[in-house]
Amino acid sequence: MKKRPKVIYYEDELNDEFAFDHIVPRKIGAEYRYVRDSAWKNFTRFFWYRLVAFPVAAVYLKCAFRHKIVNRRVIRRAKGQPFFLYGNHTHNLCDALIPTFVSVPRSVFVIVHANNISMPVLGALTPSLGAIPLPDDRASTRHFLDCVRVRIAQKKVVTIYPEAHIWPFYTKIRPFTSASFRYPVQFGVPSFCFTNVYRRRRFSKNPQIVTFVDGPFFPDVSLSEKDRREDLRNRIFAAMTERAKENNVEIIKYVRADKRTCARPCAAGSE
Repeated sequence: MKKRPKVIYYEDELNDEFAFDHIVPRKIGAEYRYVRDSAWKNFTRFFWYRLVAFPVAAVYLKCAFRHKIVNRRVIRRAKGQPFFLYGNHTHNLCDALIPTFVSVPRSVFVIVHANNISMPVLGALTPSLGAIPLPDDRASTRHFLDCVRVRIAQKKVVTIYPEAHIWPFYTKIRPFTSASFRYPVQFGVPSFCFTNVYRRRRFSKNPQIVTFVDGPFFPDVSLSEKDRREDLRNRIFAAMTERAKENNVEIIKYVRADKRTCARPCAAGSE
């Protein structure tokens, strides 16, 4: 008999978070050093990113989820340009790993929540793996934007999860704002998107993860800056929504809290 999916009740598609990692994030203030490009830091990034994380991630994704990427060839259309990469946010660990394989051999940086650099032990390594934490104040915002500018000038790939919050194994695309699309508009570079979908496997409780890649998407220079952001957001959202139709297994079912039958106090929990 087919196993019924776990149920999670949500209230706010834009702001609810279901990572369940219970990490207390550190404050990202003016003292946080975003750009670490000394010879030593470049070496440690090469060591942790290429020699350690890359092979371990490849084995994990293939063995645990039979990971496959579809349409990755479109990345070649960037022709050595820097670009932004947008994806859906549905897995705590895999979301940190998959952008590297979408963009290989290009070096990838990922805009992340401060939780990712606040973990015991591993948090100290994530900057070497490309984590760019979101800022908490005006001074750190300036440093954050400078960091993005530097990575684009270096022709790197910057990954963004516009949904912002993790909903594990979610099979649709949640609504997201155009705020994170300011960067490709500001820097005049292309964007790509990837959509992770979950496929049923006959002899494993873990689904297969298939990553669909689409793009490139260029800002429409005939529009105002605000409308460019909104137009880019809409086109990428549409592409991801279409790809999400490829999901064929639901491990966790997400239900709006006002549709549940039990009392209000357990509205944002799981069963």
